[in-house]
Amino acid sequence: MPASKWSLKADAQAILDLASAFYGSAILFAASDLGLFSEISRMRSVTAQGISAGLGLDPKSTLLFLDACVALGLLDKDGENYRNSPQAETYLVPGSAFDISTFVRENREAYPAWSRLTDFIRSGKPEPPHVSPELDSTTAAVLAMHARALSIGRSVVRRLDLGWRRKLLDVGGGSGTYSAMIALEFPQVHCTVLDRPEVVKIAAALLAQQGASKHVDTLEGDYHTTPFPEGNDAVLFFGVLHAESVDSILNLLRRAADSLRPNGLVYVLDTMTDETHTLPVTSALSALHQALTTGDGFIFSYTELKHWMESFGLCDFNVEALPSPAPYWLAKARKPG
Repeated sequence: MPASKWSLKADAQAILDLASAFYGSAILFAASDLGLFSEISRMRSVTAQGISAGLGLDPKSTLLFLDACVALGLLDKDGENYRNSPQAETYLVPGSAFDISTFVRENREAYPAWSRLTDFIRSGKPEPPHVSPELDSTTAAVLAMHARALSIGRSVVRRLDLGWRRKLLDVGGGSGTYSAMIALEFPQVHCTVLDRPEVVKIAAALLAQQGASKHVDTLEGDYHTTPFPEGNDAVLFFGVLHAESVDSILNLLRRAADSLRPNGLVYVLDTMTDETHTLPVTSALSALHQALTTGDGFIFSYTELKHWMESFGLCDFNVEALPSPAPYWLAKARKPG
């Protein structure tokens, strides 16, 4: 058979795989909703009957569901017993050292909105993600920031050039978790988290839990308008700029540059694309996700960020992708001395 026909078959299979990709997402979300990975982690190895009894599930449906989880690599199966795969045990058990279940839950909340993508493309009207009624939206958002930062913070903090720095401003710092990690890693650095009053109230409690209150202050305000404290050695925008318009990003970067001491640094941690806005794939899809669920902001390219930073006199721009599973890039620029 000619190679071109084999190629067409492969292309057709790729399309069919894409058409059914939501099967896997639905299975992962259901496992998260049910607390499956925590239950199996607690029991180590368990039968389908044991799972259905422990979680109050239908026995027949549970068997089909668990076998599907095995097929996806989420679970391992030995005879009639199931256990978490190494990947699930490492990343999907809430509270584990490398837990990314918060990322899963965030996508779970946006899942219904994606079913209305066609309507969004026609109307341009976003579909806000569902938020659990068990928590108010602010508390849920701040706790999600906290969990997300805990899961990738070690990888971020060790990349920061803060060895001799003394004063740091964390703009839109939310839970304050990154500042807490920085303060514990670099004890000479004093951090200030700037965010809305209702946010920093929650952040203060989280900072106290982490033993970081002596090294991290909170500043109530709206980072769009509240003056930035002066004399900073570093300014952070961690997970902030993708939610802003271009005009707002420019305003924030200008004010950050103005607030820096000579040789001070601006750090941006965010989802970014290349100059084509099509790679990496996860970033290109995140751009559509951002528009679909909020209507504000966009996923900018690192080349655009470089241009913006340089327009305010910042130099030595550098950007690197964080290792998987963190879907972020870390950019840095310096104010000349």
